[in-house]
Amino acid sequence: MKSEKEKMLAGELYFAGDKELTAERLKARELMKKYNSCPEDEPEKLKSILKELIPEGGKGLFIQPPFYCDYGYNIKTGKGVYFNFNCVILDGMEVKIGSRSMFGPNVQIYTASHPLNAKERASMLEFSKAIEIGEDVWVGGNVTICPGVKIGNRAVIGAGSVVTKDIPNDVFAAGNPCKIIKKIEQ
Repeated sequence: MKSEKEKMLAGELYFAGDKELTAERLKARELMKKYNSCPEDEPEKLKSILKELIPEGGKGLFIQPPFYCDYGYNIKTGKGVYFNFNCVILDGMEVKIGSRSMFGPNVQIYTASHPLNAKERASMLEFSKAIEIGEDVWVGGNVTICPGVKIGNRAVIGAGSVVTKDIPNDVFAAGNPCKIIKKIEQ
């Protein structure tokens, strides 16, 4: 029989209130509390805390505090990834971010979702879908990226967008829902 964590990582319905998952979220919250209150003039301490919270963060990953996530261990980044203030990553499943991608303030990345059926939703079970963001992507402020979305290399997502579907390489996309506005020549 699968544990709730195994179900979560497999994209199946799972109970987030499970003891193991709750303990892992509490550990992440303690690390976020340390990170978010660490003075900016202590960059080595900030790096150390961030490496513990996001063990698969690439070289040069920088997240401007405050920052929030569920677990941290499901976030995997390439080199030189940058997040501005007040970003949230609900990482019940893998969130893969390519090198040199940048995120404006208040970006929300959600792998977590809930059943549409009210009876299923009342069971307190949820599920997650992985998110993949390519290399050299720029995500404007106040963007929401929904579960299961893939954003292609060199794409630009306009501020305030809600990304509900995959976005290909080399496009500027914006809106709610986010739509391709134009091709970007490289």
